[in-house]
Amino acid sequence: MTPFEWFGGEAKVREAVDRFYDLMDLEPQYAQLRAAHGSDLTRARDKLYWFLCGWLGGPSHYEDRFGHPRLRARHMPFAIGVVERDQWLACMDQALGEVGIAEELRARLKESFFKTADWMRNTPG
Repeated sequence: MTPFEWFGGEAKVREAVDRFYDLMDLEPQYAQLRAAHGSDLTRARDKLYWFLCGWLGGPSHYEDRFGHPRLRARHMPFAIGVVERDQWLACMDQALGEVGIAEELRARLKESFFKTADWMRNTPG
């Protein structure tokens, strides 16, 4: 079984992404992360959904639309430090827990997400 199948497929990825952005919009502990996203989250929701589908082993929606993700290069215009990294990770973990992602998968994703999020940092601290 692929992580995408274990996750629950496209509908569950969409549910998790939507919860992630809802939490970012609602919870004060994610304020700095939210501020980095601009006023409209619609495009960000779609891009993360498309990306995660492919990254988890499902359909390559993101690459079909935009080519290789080049995550670090695409995020360079945004200041990403330890605070933004940690808020992103906490918000995503909360979203995954709230939509019922299996604890074992959630732990694996948390580790993978940390490695990527830490690599994305482009500001000190």
